[in-house]
Amino acid sequence: MVSFSDLGIGPDIIQALERQGILEPFEVQRETIPDSLLGRDVCCRAPTGSGKTLAFGLPLIARSKRAQSKRPTSLILTPTRELAEQINSVLRPIATSVDRDIVSIYGGVSYKNQYNALNRGVDILVACPGRLLDLLDRRALKLDDVETVVLDEADRMADMGFMEPVCKILDKCSKKRQTILFSATLDDDVADLVENYQHDPVTIEVGPKEVSIENMQHLFWNMKPHQKLGVTTEILSKCGKTIIFCKTRRGVDKLGDQMYDADLRVSTLHGGLNQRQRDRALKRFTKGGAVALVCTDVAARGIDIQGVNCVVHYDPPENGKAYKHRSGRTARAGAEGVVISFVQRSQQRSYNKIQNEVGIKRRFQPPNVENLTEYPMEYVEEVFEEEKERKPQANNKRRRNRRQRGPPQKSRSSSERQRKRGQKSRFKKKDDSKEDSSSKYGGKSGNRQKNRRGRGSKRGNKKSSSGQKRE
Repeated sequence: MVSFSDLGIGPDIIQALERQGILEPFEVQRETIPDSLLGRDVCCRAPTGSGKTLAFGLPLIARSKRAQSKRPTSLILTPTRELAEQINSVLRPIATSVDRDIVSIYGGVSYKNQYNALNRGVDILVACPGRLLDLLDRRALKLDDVETVVLDEADRMADMGFMEPVCKILDKCSKKRQTILFSATLDDDVADLVENYQHDPVTIEVGPKEVSIENMQHLFWNMKPHQKLGVTTEILSKCGKTIIFCKTRRGVDKLGDQMYDADLRVSTLHGGLNQRQRDRALKRFTKGGAVALVCTDVAARGIDIQGVNCVVHYDPPENGKAYKHRSGRTARAGAEGVVISFVQRSQQRSYNKIQNEVGIKRRFQPPNVENLTEYPMEYVEEVFEEEKERKPQANNKRRRNRRQRGPPQKSRSSSERQRKRGQKSRFKKKDDSKEDSSSKYGGKSGNRQKNRRGRGSKRGNKKSSSGQKRE
């Protein structure tokens, strides 16, 4: 049996791994660590959850040098904040064991802490491309001393349009750097990175070339829009821990509010939340405080959550690739799982195309929750701040909107609306005989007279006030 010491990992790092209960390397670690320790460029295709964080993290920690202020020596680029924080949490205790500092940099949080950390000196920087370029433009750091760069989830960064920012970042790093690339697929965009930014890389492939969806049950249920919420509630009561994918942030918030009103414990996750909210949502769901995670495709990749029994495509995925990555959140590491797609009549054609792309063929059927496998769900009793803050936040938002609009206008009172509809005004003059028909029913002439009198009095006041000032 191969051990970490056989791969060339030092004793301090091995002891840190043992304290976490990690005793033997996974396949991707056995294949990549020796070449990475030698300083060679590595191009590895490996699925999420295969152990790739330690595969690139252990050699990176072992080879990283102490950094000067604002000049990190190692860099890990990731597509999402969640993945950056996940990598940071996994590698931090190991890096600490060999006196190396690691900090994660991403948007949605204050600059102040990131400035302070960079000023102190960061050996290993875990960053999302957008915030890193922003900090470079602000001259908060330089990348000239970066000798090792890891591109994690390179295909995901390509899908999110990060290829140009990634290339700009690589161009700013040391020309003699080591470049390590990990990706679930090696498609055209990733191939361009390998060709242009790696030198004679060692190519390693672990696991299936595509996300495997064979070990999960796929169901496509015909659904009318008004049925979705009720069927989802029944699925949660039967399947327990479930991830529900919506197309938009607004759809996530709407469904989350509906489930909250139905006394269901759920977490919501999308790109519009700040990092504290996103971390709290993932923590609640991961530790059993919420039965479901309602999210956009931001949670479709790069997040490793164990024990997910069901995935619901509440809204259809964009294509077959998105269907695979969404569905891959369940049935992980040999476990069982079910994937349920809600199909409206107008969506059947697109779902037929998705089935052809992923290589499955299933009939569209009516919902049948009774036939689903039942999984027990045990809540972790905890006081959740999100449940307390959801409604107050909504009230605060309404108050902010009222402040922005200003005080209510009095120009359109109820009496004026009645006069506009031709109804008799409640406010009559004492002598109706002196009114003409237009003024009696709020006509234009009456309004003009009233406005004329009002304007005249105002002008008179202005003159007198200005006269007092001139005196």
